[in-house]
Amino acid sequence: MPAAIASPPASSPTAAPDAMAEQSGRLIARLERLPIAGTLVWTRVVVGTATFFDGYTTLAIAFVLPVLARQWQLSPGQIGWIISSGYVGQLLGALACSWLAERYGRLKVLTGTIVIYTAMSLLCIFSWSAGALMLFRFLQGIGTGGEVPVASAYINEFASASRRGRFFLLYEVLFVVGLAFAAVLGYLLVPSLGWRSLFYVGLLPAALTLPMRMLLPESPRWLLSKGRVAEAEAVVARLEADAVARGRALPAPGPVRAVAAAGARGGWAELFSPVYRRRTLMVWTLWFAAYTVNNGLVTWLPTLYVKFFDVKLQTALGYGFVTNLFGVATSILCAFTIDRVGRRRWYIAAFLLAALPLLALFGLGARSAVEVLVLATLAYGIVQTITFSLYLYTAELYPTRIRALGSGAGSAWLRIGSSVGPLLVAQMVAGFGVTSVFAAFAAILAGGGAVCAGFAIETRLRVLEELSP
Repeated sequence: MPAAIASPPASSPTAAPDAMAEQSGRLIARLERLPIAGTLVWTRVVVGTATFFDGYTTLAIAFVLPVLARQWQLSPGQIGWIISSGYVGQLLGALACSWLAERYGRLKVLTGTIVIYTAMSLLCIFSWSAGALMLFRFLQGIGTGGEVPVASAYINEFASASRRGRFFLLYEVLFVVGLAFAAVLGYLLVPSLGWRSLFYVGLLPAALTLPMRMLLPESPRWLLSKGRVAEAEAVVARLEADAVARGRALPAPGPVRAVAAAGARGGWAELFSPVYRRRTLMVWTLWFAAYTVNNGLVTWLPTLYVKFFDVKLQTALGYGFVTNLFGVATSILCAFTIDRVGRRRWYIAAFLLAALPLLALFGLGARSAVEVLVLATLAYGIVQTITFSLYLYTAELYPTRIRALGSGAGSAWLRIGSSVGPLLVAQMVAGFGVTSVFAAFAAILAGGGAVCAGFAIETRLRVLEELSP
């Protein structure tokens, strides 16, 4: 059994900055060598389950609206605003909660976000009008918008460079599975039990808040960024002991540069400092382009099938399930291959390839629901590999002191794009017809691919501390 878990005495937060940075570097080297076992697996499962219900909550509205559109006689504009209100709340939640996570820690904020979006799921059950549902979805969005960027920073900070893509994306794929779960329940429950049944399921995440706080360790990288070296040492030692107890060998720590001492500058302004400005603007563009298209498609397709192709409700919901299931399959493929292909090459190819079936829909005239199902599903599945992995890539672009802020600010453009997408669909369908939507989405994807080709950096196989000073 290896005896490599011994470590030098932990320094106090008052130690000299250079010595603290040296010791932080040694702790990061020990963290980088850890196998994926025990506590690390449990951490990914618990946080991933919360993220699963975040995905479920986000998409459930798409399978509620085809029913409410008829019951409440909703106009296309009202439908667009109900969808977009949730994303506006998510934008505020992403910005506020990521700032709180840098200040107070990842776990405290994660727990709070789950409480918020579960409570608002309860209130959505009692919605009596379009205005009430808009309000509750907005408030629910604060929780769902805050949970994912904070969780992504947290999970990223435990992963080693050699396995970070797979480790993170097999967690993140649970968000995509949550989307598909919403589609399955929408198909099975809404026709027989009514639209409120989907919000009842959304109450389940509340059961996760207590075990999350009791069983998970705080991010050692965040603790180091706050000068809490002794606490970070305790977390790393616990993970090492857990790995050894499970019979896993611990290789000697590799060389890792000393990390920035606690108290290094951070905050919103650093996102636009000379080192990070180009990264920030590039990744914001990728978030906006990918999510404008994907959420514009996936939230509107069931309603489009019903209103424009006269498809029966249950059939339309079944089509939505097929689209989401294909997104799960492509996401799993991405999780197992992106560490080999690299982030930059994957994104360039995905943006450009996804534009092709949308251009085909425009050229063919979107003549039937089946034609839309096949080609829009193909485009959605390809872009889904970008949307579900952007949290991985964004967190890799920033140092620990602004990692949650960078992820939150990037995902704010997710919310902006997700708000613009449904409204763009409503306006273009009303003014130019259904096919114009597919042409516009293809152009947005082509623009995203061009920006990625010109400005994206490769992060594959590089330690977080080596990517960002």
